[in-house]
Amino acid sequence: MSVATVASESTREPTPPAPGGGARPGLRIGEFAVRPPVVLAPMAGITNAAFRRLCRESGAGLYVCEMITSRALVERQARTFRMIRFDADEHPRSLQLYGVDPATVGAAVRMVVEEDLADHVDLNFGCPVPKVTRRGGGAALPYKHRLFDRIVRSAVHNAAGRVPVTVKMRIGIDDTNHTYLRAGRIAVDAGVAAVALHARTAAQRYSGQADWSAIARLRDTLPAEVPVLGNGDIFAAADALRMVAETGCDGVVIGRGCLGRPWLFGELEAAFAGRPAPAGPTLGEVAATLGRHGRMLCELDGEQHGIRDLRKHMAWYLMGFPVGSALRRRLAMVGSLDELDELLAGLDPDVPFPDGAQGPRGRQGSAGRVTLPEGWLDDPEDVTVPGGAELDDSGG
Repeated sequence: MSVATVASESTREPTPPAPGGGARPGLRIGEFAVRPPVVLAPMAGITNAAFRRLCRESGAGLYVCEMITSRALVERQARTFRMIRFDADEHPRSLQLYGVDPATVGAAVRMVVEEDLADHVDLNFGCPVPKVTRRGGGAALPYKHRLFDRIVRSAVHNAAGRVPVTVKMRIGIDDTNHTYLRAGRIAVDAGVAAVALHARTAAQRYSGQADWSAIARLRDTLPAEVPVLGNGDIFAAADALRMVAETGCDGVVIGRGCLGRPWLFGELEAAFAGRPAPAGPTLGEVAATLGRHGRMLCELDGEQHGIRDLRKHMAWYLMGFPVGSALRRRLAMVGSLDELDELLAGLDPDVPFPDGAQGPRGRQGSAGRVTLPEGWLDDPEDVTVPGGAELDDSGG
């Protein structure tokens, strides 16, 4: 097995100070202590039960499933219910909800509570993709601060104190329209358990550099008892410790940095505990993890779908390794578990983990104009829900 299995996970027990970490001791999301203070960001098509299991086996933290839309949940769409599958030992079960209509979001949260679908609900106000922002959702929504307030209050009210509600957001729509400080205050007043900030605007998408100083300003603005989590440009355990030291945030959210690297959570656990980082896996260990990932995906949704889903992970797992272009192409087009085993057997298992595998990974793209509903910026006080705003499918 390519990653070390650890027994500790997010628990309900008090959290002692981490000997080597700079984060404030005792990060809690509602009643749950999160040790180390590390959260896996929900990523569409990535953070399903299979990938979360690999990450949880590598290191402890809070692991969030793919984004679920409130409307699809309330309408009980089969695909959405397949996406909120959790392992029997996965605790707390964390679910991210997207919604634009306060009533629909509230109904979805009430459903989560009454049907025991999850132990924690995170609200998505950070997604920058056009199909979301053009409907007024994701990172576009906090600009309408009264509507934002109604959505968050509806979620917290319907959670009825039985599950913690958190929010994840961005700095704002663009450099002209920053929303995060006001939105953070509104969310706290509405009763959220924590606030996470991806330190980019929606216009930046995933390009450029995250502005960690915004995380520091948010931490200084909100009450000390409400955790602030930082997100953006954490590609190594040292980045996480530096973010905490520079911003004073209470924990970190890991997104693209763990693509093809579920063992990053073991490195983070060691770093926050003040232990030396474990050695990176050899190519043979990476291949074993990749093969296991494929099998778990096939167990979830059948071999045809599982193998197809695995293909996008290939380049991330093999980043920096000296793997020939012909073999890379074949792996990116793999069609069965048997073929996967055959191709992985062709890798040199003794190749050490390369230094070149530590950098940015995943989508970056370029900055651009944010697609918004017509007249969206005209009146920030408006509480009108845009027509067709609620997405009818899940996953981002």
